[in-house]
Amino acid sequence: MMELENIKKIAVVGAGTMGQGIAQISAMAGYSVRLFDLNATALENAVQKIEGNLSKGIERGKVTEAQKEACLANIQTTVEQSELVADVVIEAIVEKLEVKKSLFAQLESINSDQTILASNTSSIPITRIAADLKHPERFVGMHFFNPAHIMKLVEVISGAATAPAIAQTIYDLSKKLGKVPVMANDAPGFIVNRVARHFYVESLKTVEEGVTDFEGLDKLIESTGFKMGPFRLMDLIGIDTNYSVTVSMFNAFHQDAKFRPSRIQQQKVDAGHHGRKTKKGFYTYD
Repeated sequence: MMELENIKKIAVVGAGTMGQGIAQISAMAGYSVRLFDLNATALENAVQKIEGNLSKGIERGKVTEAQKEACLANIQTTVEQSELVADVVIEAIVEKLEVKKSLFAQLESINSDQTILASNTSSIPITRIAADLKHPERFVGMHFFNPAHIMKLVEVISGAATAPAIAQTIYDLSKKLGKVPVMANDAPGFIVNRVARHFYVESLKTVEEGVTDFEGLDKLIESTGFKMGPFRLMDLIGIDTNYSVTVSMFNAFHQDAKFRPSRIQQQKVDAGHHGRKTKKGFYTYD
């Protein structure tokens, strides 16, 4: 079994918002990182974003120039899936079960029998993703939160077949990355998304029913001490991502009405208004 001291190289699949953050913190912790995306432009944008994050860290006195240079030097990008050979591979791609299953089948075929395969899925059952793998005991959930380079929590999720030693190694790795890991069993939404779903769903229902508008509700929530109201937070996370998690949980809980996806949210997704990343969501961004 792969142990923490044997982990030297981490591959990150997907150069979107989550993949960027995971690559950054892994490189900052001294690991050799291979960041993969099918889109070369996405990789260029990811490196620019990471560089910008590090520069902000320098401005705030949290990162040194030497740390920034070392971090960037630790990251290599690739559009070749065959180069995703590592001690730990972390997937951060689209929330679609069949796409993830296909990816992990390929990753398992090119990696050693010691490699740990991890998914950053926020809602798809770990057991289902690992179902067709030859070694599901080496598959585990490693769920970061957005923005991954800042948010401390990581859910370490064990599927039905995940070996306890593998989950422990990922727990220990999360701590080395400067995170606060929590062990979780494989259940719809795991811990955080199950508990937090109603923060979004009930807020959307309140607006749907005309009780208030989204700005009013954000102001109300923020006045009680929350750093961001639900609509500002959905814009930050990505309305499309938030919606897909809600749909996934709605189905996982057999269409329980309390998890019903919102028509308002679906409209935003259909219009391509996904939040900050598209410059327009519930709010408009320059």
